Amino acid sequence: MATDNAAVSVNFSELVNKNKQTLARLKESPRLLLHRRDGEDLVLTTAVRAEQDQTVVSAATRILAAMARREPGSTELLLDILPDAFPWVRFLPETDVHAFAVELVDTMRAADSVGNSASVAQLLIAWQHTAEVHSDPVLLAALTGDHGEDYGPVPDPRDTV
Repeated sequence: MATDNAAVSVNFSELVNKNKQTLARLKESPRLLLHRRDGEDLVLTTAVRAEQDQTVVSAATRILAAMARREPGSTELLLDILPDAFPWVRFLPETDVHAFAVELVDTMRAADSVGNSASVAQLLIAWQHTAEVHSDPVLLAALTGDHGEDYGPVPDPRDTV
């Protein structure tokens, strides 16, 4: 039996052709990573495991949100530990680190309330990309400098669909 939390990788065709043997591998690992040729890979787990994972994420979210709102020094503590959890925040300006912390807690609470963490993942990706820009002085200058030109009206993106 596997002792780590890594998913066992199998081809999707293995699930289709040898479903009992493939599903039995869920005893080795909490989840199966199903590789597909014609689409995005899938993760298969049991309903009990998925519910447990959601319970843990929800509990962590509630603890973090309660801490951030309850104690006067908790925001400072959160700001202090963010670089341990997300080393890239070191590239953000101090005001952006604070904005990230507030937005992260608020988004986690909102996502937990609807049971969908996609917005949290998107928030983390967006802030990490912001940090990447700040880590490169040439890129930062290119994106924040005044180019002295007006590039005209921006087309409505709904018209290009």
